[in-house]
Amino acid sequence: MQNELTNMERAEVLTAALPYIRQYTGKVIVVKYGGNAMINEQLKQQVMEDIVLLWLIGVRVVLVHGGGPEINELMDRLGKKPEFVGGLRVTDKETMDIVQMVLAGKINKTLVNLLEMKGGKAVGLSGMDGRLLQCTVKDERLGYVGDIQKVHIHPVTDLLNNGYIPVVSTVGCDKSGNAYNINGDTAAAYIAGALGAENLIMMTDIAGVLENREDPSTLIPEIAVDELPALQERGIISGGMIPKVECCATAISRGVKNVVIMDGRVPHSILMELLTDEGAGTRISGTARRFDDRQAGWES
Repeated sequence: MQNELTNMERAEVLTAALPYIRQYTGKVIVVKYGGNAMINEQLKQQVMEDIVLLWLIGVRVVLVHGGGPEINELMDRLGKKPEFVGGLRVTDKETMDIVQMVLAGKINKTLVNLLEMKGGKAVGLSGMDGRLLQCTVKDERLGYVGDIQKVHIHPVTDLLNNGYIPVVSTVGCDKSGNAYNINGDTAAAYIAGALGAENLIMMTDIAGVLENREDPSTLIPEIAVDELPALQERGIISGGMIPKVECCATAISRGVKNVVIMDGRVPHSILMELLTDEGAGTRISGTARRFDDRQAGWES
């Protein structure tokens, strides 16, 4: 095939990646996995390959996932209609049981198995394990939807320190043990902040932040966090992108160095972002005051 790389070209690719391998080896990278990359089987396989490759070169990778489409599918099979308010799922007790089964059960263990089959070592967690994500009720209208109040990060760091890839489903709990559904982007931002992650990668179904939403060529490659309000006022950041960039700002404020919004529909986009000059999305960075969990009033 004409498109196959020669041995020399392969060597040049690896050599070009070497500075980035040095940069990220030993650092924590949190990947928020969602969108079409989670639904399309070929893309799913490629994402798992990217994560295992990073793990093999010494990057401490944490995978955080949701699973809205599969929750909807099971609800439909059970004759229960999904409801949303402001983009968040209304979650009564029965729906919460479904969410927990799908996220902490089927999806989480499927991803762990895929990573293991690709040659990685992975362990699945939910936000309930070790009280990783401790919540209160976000809005009474939403039912069991959680607002994160405290991150007990030790279950994740223990796995990282023992050479595993933690795979975290976004189900949390309150101080009484009640389960809560948590927005995946929010959970990833809080986990990345608690880990002091080098990068938080947010996989989406668009190229990143675009000057013109209809034109992927108008991608803005880098934004300082203090530029986000002005871009929102100009309408460049609007609709569903608003809560996503708010999560990015939250992550930066809590100590994450960079957040990247990228198109998960592009094959191997994680490796393109981390190990090439070009990158693969919009990088948001900035210096902000580190949030102190003690302000929330819950001690570890």
